[in-house]
Amino acid sequence: KIFMNTLKYLQSNEFLLDVDLWRLFANLAELNKISLSFLKTFSETVKQHVSKSDSPMDFSCILRKFFQGDLCQTHQIYCLNYTSAVFYLENLRQREDFGIYLKVFHLQQWCEQNEQCKRLHLPELLVAPLHRLTRYPLLLNNIWKRSTDETEKGFIWSLKEKVEKSIRDLEGKVKWLDNFQKFRQLQEVIIWPQVWDRDKRFFVPECLKQSLRENSSENILSSANRLLLHEGRLTLAESTRLLDIYLFLFDDFLLITKIKRNKKKYGGSDSSLIPVCPSLTPELQSFIREGGYCTVLDQPIPLDRLILKNVDPVHVTVFSLRNAFLIQHENRYRQCIAVFLLQAQTETAKKTWMSQIETAISNYTTQHKTKKNTAFCFPAESSEI
Repeated sequence: KIFMNTLKYLQSNEFLLDVDLWRLFANLAELNKISLSFLKTFSETVKQHVSKSDSPMDFSCILRKFFQGDLCQTHQIYCLNYTSAVFYLENLRQREDFGIYLKVFHLQQWCEQNEQCKRLHLPELLVAPLHRLTRYPLLLNNIWKRSTDETEKGFIWSLKEKVEKSIRDLEGKVKWLDNFQKFRQLQEVIIWPQVWDRDKRFFVPECLKQSLRENSSENILSSANRLLLHEGRLTLAESTRLLDIYLFLFDDFLLITKIKRNKKKYGGSDSSLIPVCPSLTPELQSFIREGGYCTVLDQPIPLDRLILKNVDPVHVTVFSLRNAFLIQHENRYRQCIAVFLLQAQTETAKKTWMSQIETAISNYTTQHKTKKNTAFCFPAESSEI
């Protein structure tokens, strides 16, 4: 709130007018108001009980008013905006004027001297309401343990279960939004060249290219249900050179891309202002800020068509291969249509990659076997027949 009020003051003096307070702080003012109201009401009830030991400790009315009211709902609104807020803040921090605001705020030690801030910076403070929401079930559980009235105990327990379910549902929504933003960024970073650009063997007259372009490959990353399991930079050994590549292991296919740098791709010379999703790996975040992007090297390799092979250490000295493993792409007729000889930076990184790919293949195979068995199951026979 201290950060928010300071920013409001600056905007009232015509500084940082284009900074969107809602995108950064969401419904923080409303959240503060209702949280403080709950705290005061709760505290007053405890004080009354302490001053009048004969008065019963009745929390039911307070808990019903707030937990069946707006307390959890206002937290949910804030939490659903949190990922976007971090994304937006990361973008703002690249700006010189906003950077000065943050630096001055901390250089003057205003934040550090204020007891309410507890020497925390803005990103650490923004996450606090998420932590508070997860503590409410603990509070309800402690009240339930100490309650002596059976009716009250039953009510508090059911309330605790509802709050826990609400948090679980919220976690699912937050993960979905985080995944959605990550994939939206990947769609911008990953370039899918046309088949005639990828392989010179394929000739397509200019008059036919437009009809082929309409079948866009990049929509493959628009699925909200797909998960990115592992990613990272590796080296591809070609016949005459070593090529820097970036691998994306999804839960249903492996994508091999070439690392390229081109600041003009984003339409501006200053690539430091590119908004970067905070859930991406630091390596990829840094790469994007440098103006980098990834060009798809070959078609995606479905996990049920991927063969993983370890390269024996004996070949390390003979062929100058280090921390190498082999990926083989087979078609539906079990014919090998592509082979990629990859090298990791360390032996540990190699083992991690092989383990991640093997686990992904195993999970994918198990999942699809279950779906296939379910599809061929006949419905149970009725006992009345």
